[in-house]
Amino acid sequence: METLNPAVTVPNQRRTLKQLFLSYFYWTYPRGSFHYDVMVTLILLFIFVTPFVWSYGDKPSPSGGPSHPIQVIGNDGHGLIVTVQAADANVPAGASDKVVKQALRKAIEPVTGDAVFVERWETVTDAQGNVAWRVWAHR
Repeated sequence: METLNPAVTVPNQRRTLKQLFLSYFYWTYPRGSFHYDVMVTLILLFIFVTPFVWSYGDKPSPSGGPSHPIQVIGNDGHGLIVTVQAADANVPAGASDKVVKQALRKAIEPVTGDAVFVERWETVTDAQGNVAWRVWAHR
């Protein structure tokens, strides 16, 4: 007597929608069959269509980065000292420490990366009279 393998489909047997989805989920169809081609097509559609539908947040910022050079100096193993021009920092006048810290962190991210912690800061003026922020930061 011959036993039937449950993975082998009988061509004339009608499947319910639940059985059809389960067979897609467990990938029970042989290569080259209609349902196999449908599954591969759905996977390819997912790969190539979703970047246009969903925003993964991986696009560069529209600002294009700082317009002035940023100076980075090591702080004897304690982190970095970053000097950024005041025009690139976008710190509002009379801002709270929290707002200043966030603005400075955002201004130095192009050179330090996003995993940086701003410890302290001060304003400095160079020989040409340009105002800049000196930021002590670490990762």
